Amino acid sequence: MKAWKKAVLGLAMAGAGQALMMTNSFATITLGVSDWPGWVAWYVAEHNGYLKKYHADVKLVWFSSYTTSVEALSAGKLDANCQALIDTLAPIEKGVPIKVVLVTDNSAGNDALMVNNSITTFDQLKGKTIAVRMDSIEQYLDETALTKNGISPASVHFINMSTGNAAAALITGRVPAAGVWNPWIQRIEARKAGHPIFTSAEAPGVIPDIVAARESVIAAQPQQFVNLAKAWYATVAFIKEHPKQAAEIMAPHVDLKPAEYATSLAGTRLFDAKLNLEAMKPGASPVSLYNSTKDTSVFLKRVGAIKSEPLPSSFIDQTFAVEAAK
Repeated sequence: MKAWKKAVLGLAMAGAGQALMMTNSFATITLGVSDWPGWVAWYVAEHNGYLKKYHADVKLVWFSSYTTSVEALSAGKLDANCQALIDTLAPIEKGVPIKVVLVTDNSAGNDALMVNNSITTFDQLKGKTIAVRMDSIEQYLDETALTKNGISPASVHFINMSTGNAAAALITGRVPAAGVWNPWIQRIEARKAGHPIFTSAEAPGVIPDIVAARESVIAAQPQQFVNLAKAWYATVAFIKEHPKQAAEIMAPHVDLKPAEYATSLAGTRLFDAKLNLEAMKPGASPVSLYNSTKDTSVFLKRVGAIKSEPLPSSFIDQTFAVEAAK
């Protein structure tokens, strides 16, 4: 990285207002977005004019495949991306130059361990098969659910399936349990094929979602990320005050009816300025990314995704969330 870029980044991380306000003319930043409610919310920011109002020169880039968006950021094909913290740690450990600049949300019911109607207790899962995309958020949530309820993950049989295939396998009776997210939760329930025995609402902070950005872009345009955070805070306030209108804006982007999308939106805890500041610093809070990083790293090391836990202070940059909250 060139010396002048390092200098600008250093000023940005120190919260120097002069560096953050050094120009009103920005190059457009690309932000990857996929079909998670906490990220589709950016279309509310676009629709309501918050990006323009707060001078965030941002182009939303839609990805039908979430995994592809994560890969695009790591490959330098995006400036920033909306992704889960758990999927950010491996690229960071491997040296991809990205930082967490904003927390969009926590899953609060949109991810679940679904079981067929004959299963009502965790003890009944012993020896059973759970379909899930292996080494993923869903497997991590399923193992968290089992452990919290006194069941060793080793006492069940995980089989690798895409989320859609896992849901279909549960619906058709080929497996007794599946780790899925919405809209698959709703589809299983609509067919009366199963129910959630555990959801992310019971595990605050287990699945945090964030905006990660390339360090070179942060260094060159720090004010852009302050503006982006301001637009996000306005978006969260609107959605909380007008959830029905927000669902009407968001639903067409994922080919759902607004009433259907409202359910998914309700299972997402969107992070305002206060929650961002709580999440982006160490402490006892269950939403702290420092705690999430530690807990998630245990799982990722066990499945071989990483060799060591990335140091949270090295990749969590609260500068922009703090500045935007002033």
